Amino acid sequence: MSTERVPHNRYVSHGLHPHVYLAMVGLAAWYALSAWIGFGDGGYTDYLLVVMTGFIIISVALPAIAGRLWLRHHHRSGTAAHSFEDWIAGEFDTGQGRVSAKTALVELLLPLAAVAFGMTAFAIVARLAG
Repeated sequence: MSTERVPHNRYVSHGLHPHVYLAMVGLAAWYALSAWIGFGDGGYTDYLLVVMTGFIIISVALPAIAGRLWLRHHHRSGTAAHSFEDWIAGEFDTGQGRVSAKTALVELLLPLAAVAFGMTAFAIVARLAG
């Protein structure tokens, strides 16, 4: 028999908190800004950076628009977390099982942060070498 404590009153979320979406947008903007600072020098390179920035804007805008439409037509229940602290202390339902919201947050933001920080490192090296 297991002696592990199972919390029964934890909030179970089926969606992300709005602050998580803001963090995702911020990391995408950081990535684009780092690319512009590191590699924007005029000419053909700027054209490619505009295309890259356009792809980033589209990849952020499409899910944001879809999420707004879903929220407009979704009837919320009274169990929504009102604060980020409530959300992060609870669990996140992935559809394949529940994980803690902290784990879900790390798994969502870690790849985006790695790309943004990596582009910042490349930008620093490009500016120092050039």
